[in-house]
Parts: sequence; structure tokens; C-alpha cells
Amino acid sequence: MTSSSIAKRPNGKWRARFRDEDGKEHARHFDRKLDGQRWLDENKALILTGQFVSPNAGRMTFKEYAEAWRVLQVHHRPATADAVRVSLEKRVYPRIGDKRLRSIRSDDIAALVAELSETYKPSTVTLTYSYVATIFKAAVEAREVARTPCVGVKMPEVAEDAVDPKTVLTVEQVFALVDAMPEHFKALVILAAGTGMRQGEAFGLTRDRVNFLKREVVVDRQLVLRNGQPSEFGPTKTRSSNRVIPLPQVVAETLSEHIKVQDVGPEDLLFRGARGAMLRRSTFSTAWSAATKVAGVEGYTFHALRHHYASLLIHHGESVKVVQARLGHKSAEETLNTYARLWPNTEDRTRDAVDSMLKRPADYLRTESS
Repeated sequence: MTSSSIAKRPNGKWRARFRDEDGKEHARHFDRKLDGQRWLDENKALILTGQFVSPNAGRMTFKEYAEAWRVLQVHHRPATADAVRVSLEKRVYPRIGDKRLRSIRSDDIAALVAELSETYKPSTVTLTYSYVATIFKAAVEAREVARTPCVGVKMPEVAEDAVDPKTVLTVEQVFALVDAMPEHFKALVILAAGTGMRQGEAFGLTRDRVNFLKREVVVDRQLVLRNGQPSEFGPTKTRSSNRVIPLPQVVAETLSEHIKVQDVGPEDLLFRGARGAMLRRSTFSTAWSAATKVAGVEGYTFHALRHHYASLLIHHGESVKVVQARLGHKSAEETLNTYARLWPNTEDRTRDAVDSMLKRPADYLRTESS
């Protein structure tokens, strides 16, 4: 508080006023001088502790503030920006978009979560809530509101992310998918199942990133797929996603034949739409959806091929660190949390390890007296 005063007006009221850190004046009238002084003291304490919020703040609606906030998120990748926009427009604005920031309470957020939970999966509800909470956190920091209403809100329980061994595609199912896909996408299925590349990574793979001599694939970018907009190259999901993947012979032979048949140039994308254009999400989704129906694996996403690849590595005894490196996970913990149920039962291995070392003739426990 840069300055403050309290004075009696001709009408008998007491006028208390002060200037905030930005030099803006705030004033109120009171019947008693004591009440005016108390008001000044309270606001002085709020300013000193960084909690002061102008009485005029928070008047804009949640939608107005959220849209202004979105413009400032220049660090968001295109796919993230799209996800935030769609989530807000589809799930949040229809419910609290027209409410003023300062009028939104914890009960409103709890009601939002409860209503969304009736229609969407727990993971979707949790993600949507995280966007709302982040926006209110920014509003607090900008002193548009004194505190966030995103406190004490009970979230739906998110199912465990660990992959169930029973849901992993079998080799037969992978080949059924290959047979059901259009000719120009068959090699894409083999690539994903044989390298574990994410959808965007596989879509963004160019011929110069495939080294047939060294038998490896370089993953250092991906094709960013945006709904309703042209695809474009972008960075991989995380820094650890940049990696070099060993190229199995079966994948190498498949890609080599694909390159020959599809006439892929030295720096061309390996996979394109039917007319040679960059892949769009809708273009591939249509082909994938039709293929999964024919192959009898309807409901499986492209990510299932990545899980299939991980299951092959684990089945053949690869360590957690190796699987982590091949998949481009940020940590071994992420790999374990996702694929823990695919590793062999450690209890039997523990028993076998001890038995192999301590096993002796059955009569070694007998004493001389027995």
C-alpha cells in the first residue's frame, strides 16, 4: 500500500482510501471511523502478503479469461493446444463458461466433475479438470481472483494404466490386420509392431531415417496430426523419445519392398495418403477402423501395436532398461508401471534360483544318531 487516508465527509460518513501496488486508488465509505480503519488494515495486510485482489477483478467470464490464457501458451505443442481447445469448448464452456471468475466456487467445479463423469471416462474427466485448475492457478497469480476454487474436489478413480496380458495383440492378430489394411498401409503395421514406434513417429518417418546398412531406424521427429488442419513435422513427445531403434530383418525387408512398390524418394515420407498427400488423422482412422473390423480386433487402437512390440521384447528376456530405451520412455518406472504384468512371474524364478544353488541330497539333514 503506497498511501492511505481516512477522513470524515460533510455527510458524516468516513471515507477510507488507499492506493495499491499499481498506483490504483480504492475507496469506501463507512459509518464509523473504526470500520474504515479496519478495512484499510486488512487490505494493507493483503498487499504485504501478496494476496490483494482488486474489487474490480474477476469480472470477466471464465471463457473470456481462459481464451486470453490460451493465447499466451506459446510453449504448447500444436497437438496439446488442440487438445486444450477442444476440451474447453466441448466440456467446460457449456457448463461454466458464462460464469464470472470471481463467482465460481468449489461447488461449481465439483458439479462440473460430477456431470462430466456421467458421460466421459475418468481419465478424460481428470485431464479436463487439470486444464481448469491450471487456468484458475494463472488467475490467482494474475490477481484476478483471491483463491482457486479447484480445492477439495473429489476426482473419479482412474483405472490402472498397466497393460493386461490378455489384451495384447497376438502375432496372428497382427497379421490379420496387415491382410485387412490397404496395400499402402500394410508395411506401416509391420513397422509399428516390429519397432514400437508411436503413431506420429511412424507417420513422420522418411526414407533417410531408415539405415538399411546399419539396420536401424532414427526417431528424431514426428508428424503432428491436427484435427481439421494439415499435418506437419514436429518434435517427438519427449527428449527421451529421440532414439535409435534396431531394425529387425523382417521389418527391413517389408520396408524395402514398400519403398520399391510405392516409389518412395530418398527424403520422402514412407507413408502417405492414397493420393500422395501427407497423412491426416481422419484418413488413416477410416482405414484402421475398417481393418480392425475385418481382422476381428475392433476397438484396438494403433497404440496396441506398440504394446505388441513391448510384449515381444519382454517375452524374449529383455531387461526393463532395454525396453525403456526401445520405446523412448522417460524412465524405467514408466516402463514398469505400463508393462509390469507382462514380465514373467518372479516368484517361480526366485524359487528356481535358490533351488539351483542350495539343492543337495535329501539325506544331508540326517544326523548320525538317526
